[in-house]
Amino acid sequence: MRVRRLVPLLLAAAVLAAGCSGEAPGGGDGAAADTTLDVRLVLEPTSLDITSVAGVALPQLLLDNVYEGLLTRDSHGMIAPRLAERFDTSADGLTYTFRLRDGLTFADGSPLTSADVVWSYRKVIAPGSKNPNRADFAAVSDISAPDAETVVITLRQRDANFTYGLTNRAGVVLKQGTDPATLADTTNGSGPFVVRSWQRGSSITLARNEHYWGDPAQLATVVLHYIPDTATATDAELTGETDVLTGPEPTALAPFQNNPDFTVAQGVTSDKFVLGINNSRGPLADARVRHAIRQAIDKDGLIRVAQAGKGHRIGSDVAPTDPWFDPGLTAIDPYDPAAARALLAQAGYAGGLDLNLVMPNIYNSVIGQYVASQLGQVGIRVRYESVEFPTWLDRVYTKGDYDLSIVDHAEARDIATYANPAYYWHYSDAQVQEWAAQAAMAPSDGERDELYRKVARKISEDAASDWLFSSSGLVVLRKGVNGFPTRETNSRLDLAHVSATPAQ
Repeated sequence: MRVRRLVPLLLAAAVLAAGCSGEAPGGGDGAAADTTLDVRLVLEPTSLDITSVAGVALPQLLLDNVYEGLLTRDSHGMIAPRLAERFDTSADGLTYTFRLRDGLTFADGSPLTSADVVWSYRKVIAPGSKNPNRADFAAVSDISAPDAETVVITLRQRDANFTYGLTNRAGVVLKQGTDPATLADTTNGSGPFVVRSWQRGSSITLARNEHYWGDPAQLATVVLHYIPDTATATDAELTGETDVLTGPEPTALAPFQNNPDFTVAQGVTSDKFVLGINNSRGPLADARVRHAIRQAIDKDGLIRVAQAGKGHRIGSDVAPTDPWFDPGLTAIDPYDPAAARALLAQAGYAGGLDLNLVMPNIYNSVIGQYVASQLGQVGIRVRYESVEFPTWLDRVYTKGDYDLSIVDHAEARDIATYANPAYYWHYSDAQVQEWAAQAAMAPSDGERDELYRKVARKISEDAASDWLFSSSGLVVLRKGVNGFPTRETNSRLDLAHVSATPAQ
């Protein structure tokens, strides 16, 4: 049975909020059914190789669905067991011992043992590793398997973020001996789904893994439709082409408001829309210019215009989901065009300056146009460029060929990127690097969080970037869809517990 219907097109008015729980109303428990769910996503991956290709599109698609790690994060963002049934930590915090669950298997039916974990994790720490999250394993000195059900990981120094890092892509377990050359187009994970097909430029289809070691997925099939354009995505939801609309523009919700056939659920998100500043490039190496850029942009106005007031102000690279979030940082570099012009004059740019602004075309163009307009009002002439996301990855993320860039950093707890001078912002500060290193080795979460708060304040005081807003995590669900996640859906989308009933 395929979940489909034709929805009346003229229904209108206010949002039915689902609150801020980790999944949409209705829960997801119940017997597995022969049902297909169609979901709209925005960013299509360029490859299926979760071990080497950067960006959030791959973990959104594959983490928990196709590939699994020893640990995961639950619907409240808390670390939870996955392939590991339990684990113990030594008193000095340097040795982690994991006990695997019984009966683990890969999608091809072969058993998953500790040897697969050891092989996978040694690949992450190997010289030349291209894993985008290899920094999560920076403290690992050894991985061993005393027996088929036990994995022992030894750290060279305490890492307060290590178990959290295991929930990310570096922690996924592959079958021992998997040829890296096959990972771009094929998968063989241990998760509740398999990748059945990929229509490039259109959709990826997940099918229930019949060899799954745990409870079977509620849905037989999930078709993920990659529809970047907002109007097209809205039409797809209204006409029944899709059953779930993730990432709707808050300004385009009218067709779903007070509509008995839909629920608009609002969750929580780790998304941070960052105005990246190339700290090593020409006038942008001058902190006065960077502060002027920050002070020239009215963030509250941007949230009203581009997010219908539903975004959240942030003053550093910290989303409200992060434990070191500090709302007081929004007081740094407040909106003040006169102060911005004065700073530019002090820096020698009283006549203004010319910069480019590069933004992937998967985002609402209003954001880029608004920022360019605001900067223009203080004399910063901006050449706004809308590019394909793969172009952005190559030009901005990899080559650093840009002045300003807007992109949604959806990863949670990623503030340590500012301690990496090679990251595409090219920001380098010895104090930030020291605090970040101390935070990673902190003996308690509280001490770690306090150090990251210092990092968050310092990068804001240095205007290492500007942080425009954190988005509100909206999801539109057709009636009958239950248990759909609403937490951090741009970077992680566990679909195993989602269920759907036919439309009436």
